[in-house]
Amino acid sequence: MNILITGENSFIGTSFTRFAAEMSQHTLKTVSLRDNALPDIDFTNIDTVFHVAGIAHVDYGRPTDEQKKLYRKVNTELPIETAKRAKNAGVRQFIFMSSSIVYNKYRNKKDRIGPNTIPSPSSVYGFSKLNAEKGLLALSDDTFRVCIIRSPLVYGPGCKGNYPTLSKAAHCLPFFPKIDNERSILFIDHLSRFVLYLMENLEAGIFWPQNSEYVSTDMLVRTIAKVNNRRILIIPGFNWMFRLLSRWSHTVRTAINSCAYEQSMSQCKMDYRPLTLEQTISITEGRK
Repeated sequence: MNILITGENSFIGTSFTRFAAEMSQHTLKTVSLRDNALPDIDFTNIDTVFHVAGIAHVDYGRPTDEQKKLYRKVNTELPIETAKRAKNAGVRQFIFMSSSIVYNKYRNKKDRIGPNTIPSPSSVYGFSKLNAEKGLLALSDDTFRVCIIRSPLVYGPGCKGNYPTLSKAAHCLPFFPKIDNERSILFIDHLSRFVLYLMENLEAGIFWPQNSEYVSTDMLVRTIAKVNNRRILIIPGFNWMFRLLSRWSHTVRTAINSCAYEQSMSQCKMDYRPLTLEQTISITEGRK
């Protein structure tokens, strides 16, 4: 199988390329979309396109008109145009990395996201991803199979975003507040194994891969500390303060938010998540 990955310098793109090269005999090709524009890509003999290029979630405040335009261009128009060209060139499958952010209004511990939960984004980033999904699914047919991956937080060696912040806290702090939340997360090698499954079985549809274990923020920090042979004290009683601070701080809001998928949504015919949480954290922290 010939696989083209867009976004060659991205965390997910580089990690998948490494994993697939080690675990399969497929031919891998990467292309950079660094200038947020679609270059003259050669889709000759390509079987599957894995589109991971995009702008991360940075519109924490009120985005400017220019930022809105950039989100629309990079996260919506670029993947749709890439898919159209791929389809016209005879590519059989297009896999798009979306995000759980399309469910942003449902981030509540009492309600896990289910297969019938209707997406309801609340940010420019979320809308840009959801609009891309709609445009891509409209292209899907028996000869051009479109996969949408609504991933939760993805972590692993070299990741960016929330995980490094929590890792720094686990390395430095003697204590950490107990946070009453529940999260689905996804180790990068579990994601890569799942994507290979989609490719090798020419799947189509919307998918919600996640680890087999839910976490809370304090559980994640405690596990990071543990694999680094540190002891960190988890102190209860601070939820009210964090709820108050979350009204003004995106960092705090991210730390206490719940976003969990029902596990039934994440099953498939192969075991793509063989590692425990502690094993994945050990690899991410460079302990294995």
